Amino acid sequence: MGTTYEADVAAWANEQAMLLRSGQLSAIDIEHIAEEIEDVGKSEQRELASRLAVFLAHLLKWQYQPERQSASWQRTIKEQRRALAYHLKQVPSLKPKLSDTEWQEYIWADAVSMAIEETGMGCFPKSCPWSVHDVLSDNWLPAHE
Repeated sequence: MGTTYEADVAAWANEQAMLLRSGQLSAIDIEHIAEEIEDVGKSEQRELASRLAVFLAHLLKWQYQPERQSASWQRTIKEQRRALAYHLKQVPSLKPKLSDTEWQEYIWADAVSMAIEETGMGCFPKSCPWSVHDVLSDNWLPAHE
């Protein structure tokens, strides 16, 4: 025992868990445990942001490249939407983020960057034209431009 947080975070985490379970509370690394707990929340938020940006990029490509639409692409969109819904169900405290305008702008910028990179097109709106409700609705797809 005695692995430091800086030397090997995985070994440190296992040791801290063992200390907590055995009731050796005076031996735990409180500051780093608190930091790790906070990081879990940040990680969940980053995952939601990443998933949502990828999903919005798919919707942009769907709208602006109607000639490339296929059943396979529609299944991908459906799967992405399902994964987002599942993530929000597992971490419901993230739902308010969907209403945060600054956060939405950040996600939208990522989605547009992905869509530009993947399509070579630069004609995408500067702000998201769709409501969160529509985007997360089971069978909704954006109309063609």
